[in-house]
Amino acid sequence: MLINKKLNMYRFNVIILLSAFVFVSACGQEGTQSVESVNNHNFEVVKSEQEWKKELTQEEYNILREKGTERAFSGKYDNFKKKGVYTCAGCGTKVFSSKTKFDSGTGWPSYYDVYNEENLLLVEDRSMGMVRTEVVCGTCGGHLGHVFKDGPQPTGLRYCINSAALDFIPKDKL
Repeated sequence: MLINKKLNMYRFNVIILLSAFVFVSACGQEGTQSVESVNNHNFEVVKSEQEWKKELTQEEYNILREKGTERAFSGKYDNFKKKGVYTCAGCGTKVFSSKTKFDSGTGWPSYYDVYNEENLLLVEDRSMGMVRTEVVCGTCGGHLGHVFKDGPQPTGLRYCINSAALDFIPKDKL
């Protein structure tokens, strides 16, 4: 009797875990409609890992080259309100404008649109047991963050970007 109860509880837990996995995977697939492959893209800026390590801070390298993520609410641009353009910290490509920045409450800088679609790649990311859409610099291949379909209008998108993957050019310096 006790063995049957434990077996039933085990089966129940497995079913719940599998259901949760299917739900998370299905939700993550929304943003993969125009996804490209990084392997098929010819990046304009190509450097060895040693060159990247020499040019970037340890945090920038971890995020841009190793696809890391900074802690929520820790980035310099999360609560940043100045007007201007955000660029890739790896190569200087213009990626977002302050005009499309909004407070998503997530702890990372968020934008509802890009500076120029040609400057970014959207790549399917199947890490961490989920399917998400990764945002990659189209010039150097640096990991910037992810895009989700829960942002404000007019796009309905939320580009959730790591501060350490960005630099900023103030409006008066453009």
